[in-house]
Amino acid sequence: MWTRAELKDNAKKFFKFNYWKMVLVSLVLGFAGGSGGGSGASVSFRKTYTYSLDEISSPELMGFLVAFFSAFTVIMVIGLAVAVFLLYPLHVGAQRFFVVSHYQKAEPGELGYAFSNGYLNVVKTMFLRGLYTFLWSLLLIIPGIIKGYEYRMIPYILAENPGIDTREAFEISKKMMDGNKWNAFVLDLSFLGWSILSAFTCGILSIFYVNPYIHMTNAELYVALKEITFGGRGQYYQNTQQYQAGQMDQNFQNDQNY
Repeated sequence: MWTRAELKDNAKKFFKFNYWKMVLVSLVLGFAGGSGGGSGASVSFRKTYTYSLDEISSPELMGFLVAFFSAFTVIMVIGLAVAVFLLYPLHVGAQRFFVVSHYQKAEPGELGYAFSNGYLNVVKTMFLRGLYTFLWSLLLIIPGIIKGYEYRMIPYILAENPGIDTREAFEISKKMMDGNKWNAFVLDLSFLGWSILSAFTCGILSIFYVNPYIHMTNAELYVALKEITFGGRGQYYQNTQQYQAGQMDQNFQNDQNY
């Protein structure tokens, strides 16, 4: 069974040996993850002046409203397209970087992994992950949070298996998080102090330490759950394209920089 202390100790060790690259990838991950999924935009209109019915229905006003909502719709569609087709694959590539860092010194080139490996499947699966989380959140906040933790491992699963069937990715994530949601929630809470401290540095501490530390710890959680769920070093994944856990362990041992 994994412990918070063990995950964090491992994360600090790997962070130390690949510091600047992890800082860079964390910046990209923060950008990609921030656009991600269930949050929607809301616009409020405040009426400052009182118009007569004739004024409200005038062609000029109606034309303005049509143009405004058309522009708003176009912006929303473009934003969604950028999130789905650019940021989701970047998100998966960044998570792959941190998982690879468990086995060897990873390179920022991992960021582009999903663009050349199972791209459309990654896009579809990540989109459905965000959509399902959003829809569950509509029921109340708590179901959305629970489902968010249930789907937590999907980006990591895609990072190792970009061509995996979408339904299977959801099932594997659910299996891995079964009995671990609360502990993962507590793990997240354990970084609260760091987040508060980062606020006093205007986010500088987050960029150069806290965010890479958190991302690497989450990758360590994935590796631990994979080994617990599938046994050994995650036998389920050892035949994945260009990513065999056993080979990475060997590379890690041979890396003179570690």
